Amino acid sequence: MPTKNIRLEVMQAIEPQVEGFMESFLIPIEDIWQPSDFLPDSENEGFLDAVADLRGESKELGYDFWVTMVADTITEEALPTYESWLMDVEGIDQHGENKTNGWSKWVRAWTGEENRHGDVLNKYLYLSGRVNMREVEITTQHLISDGFDIGTDRDPYKNFVYTSFQELATNISHKRVGQMAKKKGNVLLGKMCTIIAGDEMRHHLAYREFVKTIMGEDPSGMMLAFADMMKKKIVMPAHFLRESGGTIGTAFENFSNCAQRLGVYTAQDYIDILKKLNAYWQIDSVRSLSDEAEKARDYLVKLPDRLQRISERIQHPQDQYRFKWVEANGMV
Repeated sequence: MPTKNIRLEVMQAIEPQVEGFMESFLIPIEDIWQPSDFLPDSENEGFLDAVADLRGESKELGYDFWVTMVADTITEEALPTYESWLMDVEGIDQHGENKTNGWSKWVRAWTGEENRHGDVLNKYLYLSGRVNMREVEITTQHLISDGFDIGTDRDPYKNFVYTSFQELATNISHKRVGQMAKKKGNVLLGKMCTIIAGDEMRHHLAYREFVKTIMGEDPSGMMLAFADMMKKKIVMPAHFLRESGGTIGTAFENFSNCAQRLGVYTAQDYIDILKKLNAYWQIDSVRSLSDEAEKARDYLVKLPDRLQRISERIQHPQDQYRFKWVEANGMV
């Protein structure tokens, strides 16, 4: 039977469980936080005073911090690309009789939760007065227009491996940005980034559960998909990031160097996430594997140590690239 058909059968077989995953890992709309819970209330007479306080607190945060905040915001704002990609995955069908199936309901509900992140971060950046919003907006439009290619095609196994990895990476980034803000005395921004990180962790837990469930149905297929994704390397969803007048990907490379230097998201984090996924999915003890999948398992078990050795030899650029997003304010 063709690989695609096996994957479709597995997706259909576990679809009834998705409703339970939504109850476990998503929060009802009426109960979850909204951006207005953190931002100055525009209906309040003290709105302008609250904005002045926000702007005053934001002055204590340095150049690298704002570059990271902008890149995190743009990544979240490119959500239309991610939803359209996931809706096209094999087995996630929103058409005809399948339009209300569990998988498509999950993607829409997940998108609804994620949408709040870009919303609140964008408004905070705008009110802070610390960045060139037009340059930020140009980069966001470029990122959505350019799309992305994360190496998964329409394969649900590979897509769920990717989201399991990427959601935890995003959790780490937002959490550390929040810690940095709090250390500088910006309690509001610290709390905001921390609660976003909490959302990302819930989503990570859900996607890793999807993979675990599929591993129980088709262990060889999932093992091969996991190994294939790690061979390609997990690229971040904003890997096509560029500034106005720039070429695809150049801004992301410069941002990655900034995040590494700042300790927001590092090569070590990449290795640690792989270790955690290997452990949770019990890669070293999965049974009933084909010969090819056994080789894939061997690759995955040895990969963290291999990446560790490579990481120790890499020299990361220490020079501070000047982004148009923040440069206009003359910050140092």
